[in-house]
Amino acid sequence: MSSCMAVAKAGNFYQDFDLTWGEKRAKIFGGGQLLSLSLDRISGSGFQSKKEYLFGRIDVQLKLVAGNSAGTVTAYYKVMKQVPCIRFLVDNTPIRVFRNAESVGVPFPKKQPMRIYSSLWNADDWATRGGLVKTDWSKAPFTAYYRNFNAQTCTGSCASTSSRFSGGEWQRQELDAYSRRRLRWVQKNFMIYNYCTDYKRFPQGFPAECRH
Repeated sequence: MSSCMAVAKAGNFYQDFDLTWGEKRAKIFGGGQLLSLSLDRISGSGFQSKKEYLFGRIDVQLKLVAGNSAGTVTAYYKVMKQVPCIRFLVDNTPIRVFRNAESVGVPFPKKQPMRIYSSLWNADDWATRGGLVKTDWSKAPFTAYYRNFNAQTCTGSCASTSSRFSGGEWQRQELDAYSRRRLRWVQKNFMIYNYCTDYKRFPQGFPAECRH
């Protein structure tokens, strides 16, 4: 017998996250309501959640590095996860969907709880036009800010088929027609790289998930 409850929780960065690297470049302030990551010539910084999550929706407001941020990468992983797919959203608009393709041999984390990770680091050897545009260190330190963390997650021994696993928009299994249109719009107007079309990287054929 499985039990599961979808819990909506307004978070506190002190209670919910650990600053994992970067020493004093990562900071929690404002009574736990704000968090910042910084990058300089010596190091970037990062944090991770104290808890692991199996199913749920994770929201946070993120202010990216201001001004000329070429060469810097602010990464925030794990946004919405359920058995059929993992969805990444910006302002509630889907920007990527990773579907469950276990039927063709692609691993999918449907049983493994996952943590939230975020980091700010230098990637000017590849991120900007293949490394042609370098980070302007005269603008350092570069800083990203986080606030309003909120978690609507499944707690306890959780199974997506449980009759008690109910409530919450994030549990809808597939994108609706409007969301699919928004995803295509994002891909058309903002996507600058797609590994599923990179013939140089995969001369022997694309990964199996590219067919889904």
